[in-house]
Order: sequence, then C-alpha cells, then structure tokens
Amino acid sequence: MAKSCNVTLYALSTCIHCKKAKQFLEDNGVPFTVVFVDQLTGDERKETIARIKEHNPKLSFPTIIIDEGTCVIVGFHKEEIEEALDI
Repeated sequence: MAKSCNVTLYALSTCIHCKKAKQFLEDNGVPFTVVFVDQLTGDERKETIARIKEHNPKLSFPTIIIDEGTCVIVGFHKEEIEEALDI
C-alpha cells in the first residue's frame, strides 16, 4: 500500500507520457490531483507555470510533485515513482 503523500501531477492533456503517469498512479491506487496545464487560462495558468518552474525550470511534462516538493519526478519513470511513494 502506498504511503500517504500529497501528490500533484502536472500534465498536458495531449501528452502520452502524462497519460501513462496518470494511469500508473490510478492503477496503483495513489490519491492524486491532476492539473492539465494546457487547459488553464489567464492568471491561473501563469501561476501554475510559475509553481512548476520552481521545481522543474525546463517546464517539461509530466511533472509529479510529492509533498509540496520534497520529491519531484520529471517525466514518467515508474521506478522513481514506485520508490518515492513506496509502492
């Protein structure tokens, strides 16, 4: 069972790696929030992009932020996600 973490998946709705990361989290029963950055507009989009850049200056996707940035995984890397979430 995954340890309890606050997980946010920043993704693009058209990105295959983002879809795989989302599916992986769902398949493993990890509670998470997904934010499709390409569907945001205005200030919300600007603020979200600024928040992602604090952890991932290249602004690449998916960006998975665990527990307010204690762990940040950029890209879909199953092993890193499993290790970070103890699954």
